[in-house]
Amino acid sequence: MCCRMAEAPMSCDCFVSLPPGSRDDHVIFGKNSDRPRDEVQEVAHFPAASHPPGSMLECTYIQIPQVEQTHAVVLSKPAWMWGAEMGANDQGVCIGNEAVWTREPIAPGEALLGMDLVRLALERGDSAWAALTVITSLLEQHGQGGQCREAPEPFSYHNTFLLVDRNEAWVLETAGRLWVAQKVTEGVKNISNQLTISTEITAEHPELRSVAKAQGWWDGEGEFSFSKVFGPENPPARMELAKLRYKGGTELLQKHDGSVTAEVMMSILRDKPSGICMDSGGFCTTASMVSVLPKDTSLPCIHFFTATPDPSRSIFKPFIFSDCSTPVLRVVSPQFGPDDPVRKQPRFQSQVDRRHDLYKAHQVVLNTMETNPDKGLAVYGILRDLESQCLSEISAMLSGEIPGDELGDLFFDCVDTEIKFYQ
Repeated sequence: MCCRMAEAPMSCDCFVSLPPGSRDDHVIFGKNSDRPRDEVQEVAHFPAASHPPGSMLECTYIQIPQVEQTHAVVLSKPAWMWGAEMGANDQGVCIGNEAVWTREPIAPGEALLGMDLVRLALERGDSAWAALTVITSLLEQHGQGGQCREAPEPFSYHNTFLLVDRNEAWVLETAGRLWVAQKVTEGVKNISNQLTISTEITAEHPELRSVAKAQGWWDGEGEFSFSKVFGPENPPARMELAKLRYKGGTELLQKHDGSVTAEVMMSILRDKPSGICMDSGGFCTTASMVSVLPKDTSLPCIHFFTATPDPSRSIFKPFIFSDCSTPVLRVVSPQFGPDDPVRKQPRFQSQVDRRHDLYKAHQVVLNTMETNPDKGLAVYGILRDLESQCLSEISAMLSGEIPGDELGDLFFDCVDTEIKFYQ
């Protein structure tokens, strides 16, 4: 696990710890989003909403019918797209996705991105299983596909998802409109840019095996292994490179099995020797998320976001759903409406500045670390103390030592304080 990879994978990871894997009676979720280095990610909060019957919803590339009621969501998302790499809703559901390639070819044209499916599942699902059925239904109706990064060069993939709530987790792996799912009820689990479900199948697309037989991928005899049957014969390099990172993530989770906390999950996301925290070439870890989902439903779920690249040089800030949450515009990127390159054909032939206030301030400090390491590290050290203080207060709230309403609007306060320190 500790061997540094010769070439860094351009991909990302999701993690979950369920009791007894967690130290307390909580479910802990974590995700790193690894994307092109210059791709800005924002943190956006959307309240619960009612929608007129028959209305349409504009996703990244296509329109689909809107549902009449959507849950409140908080999303860490590439600023150019409608969807999200990771996020949570006010029902205690968290979801992250990963890119994969399978024997099933990538469909040409534009459909729903995997990131669109993350957001749609959070807006419409009140449990991990309900969110999973949202994704599989939408795959059946609309398919998945389209340009997955803010660049004119083609780049598309299929998706795997980790869906988590206060009681259980689901791994959902897809191949076009086909899918397979595995339920996880205890212990630790991670996913990366590869198929991990073999014969331990809890649910599947009704035509999954008949399609495999018709294509000659499976003879219909013996056990059916999804990863073996649908794994690509010549996988992309990034899938091969991800194997070491996936193995490293598994070993880190197993090392802490029985004692996983939010702090431990943050340390895993910050781990560079394994490649989980990536900073190489044109790709890096552009944003990170950790969530604490207490089994006790009288306690709130806590969601930590960096909103800035490289968690080893960023701090996690806590978000708690509230009826009076203050909008945090300083982590939301500028909007360009119909002039946005993602709304024009051909796509992405021009560029716009999507940097939000926190991103710009953080980049200044990263540059300072390069030119004046002592000064940069001093600022970062102060902010890590702020993160530790927040974690202590959250722990005290979850243990009943202090009431939750005394914590105020922590995410707004932490972002504001972080920017002031950078200045």
